[in-house]
Amino acid sequence: MTAFKKSLLAVAACAGLTFGSISAKAADIVDTAVSAGSFNTLVTAVQAAGLVETLKGDGPFTVFAPSDEAFAKLPAGTVEDLLKPENKDKLVSILTYHVVPGKVMSGDIAGKEMTVASVQGDTIDVNATNGVMVDGASVVTADIETDNGVIHVIDSVIMPGM
Repeated sequence: MTAFKKSLLAVAACAGLTFGSISAKAADIVDTAVSAGSFNTLVTAVQAAGLVETLKGDGPFTVFAPSDEAFAKLPAGTVEDLLKPENKDKLVSILTYHVVPGKVMSGDIAGKEMTVASVQGDTIDVNATNGVMVDGASVVTADIETDNGVIHVIDSVIMPGM
């Protein structure tokens, strides 16, 4: 393969990545979570808590989104119990603890340790000195941009001091 063909392929690949990231930003936090396919439990919980319209709002929001695998780490029956109508307030508290006002990208906090206020009201410990840890949960995928904020995927469900 000639150097010209290699360069042309490299340019085509980069153009595809660039345009792909633009089209990926065409949805809000909820729609992005639904289309990802790895947040089914989170989406179900957001619906049960009545937070869909809030997270589809203008924002911007930073969401530390537990994956389905993160929810699976909870003790058996925990998710089912939280989804019961009589536990809606507790569910809302847990879910809004995963949300921070504003759009915080990983580059904004790289190398820093801090506490940030969640929408729920309690503070979250963030350590971005070696990767990013949020209340002991690891950010496994950062900076999924949406129309109304950003999603950072975490490997555990974090709990407010209830």
